[in-house]
Amino acid sequence: MTLDASQLAAAPATDGLDTRILDAALAEFEEHGLRRVGVEDVARRAGVARTTIYRRFTNKDQLVQAVILREVRLFLLAIDEATAELDSAEDAVVEGFAVGLQAARRHPLLARVVQSEPEVFLPQLTMNGGAVMTAARDILADRLRRARPGGRDEGEDHATVAEVLLRLAFSLLLVPGPGLALEDEASMRAFARDYLTRMLRKP
Repeated sequence: MTLDASQLAAAPATDGLDTRILDAALAEFEEHGLRRVGVEDVARRAGVARTTIYRRFTNKDQLVQAVILREVRLFLLAIDEATAELDSAEDAVVEGFAVGLQAARRHPLLARVVQSEPEVFLPQLTMNGGAVMTAARDILADRLRRARPGGRDEGEDHATVAEVLLRLAFSLLLVPGPGLALEDEASMRAFARDYLTRMLRKP
């Protein structure tokens, strides 16, 4: 599967049954983890036959991917909503970083698999990790560009800033440590204001 920013930003064309299956899968994964849940468990929770799921999702891996991509869309929507009314790229960086990192840390599925099943989660993520990163970067870069019209001549600068923000947040989730604990939103905003907004300043 190849993703671009428009595919990730827009909700996919799903019907009520798709939503029911994805909701059931998310609940199962949050409760039991990715490794222990089978398609039959999802079918039981969704109240459908296993063959119904296979008609819509080829296998368990594709079902996991669909759940992850839907959660990524919701994550990006939360950042966009949090920064929609801001009129400077600096404020968008600060608020987007704080809201995004806090939302990721609070996400039940992400918290569970990062702590207990990283060896299962990482291969699942990397199946589309590059495409997700690129699409998310493009969406965030566009948000920075809209918040700072004319502030920079090269659009690539916004893309670089957006990608650094994403990679930093991802590393903080996967490899927590005492050096950059950033335990609350106030410390996240202060860190972003002091360090991350420097990427937006012209030499």
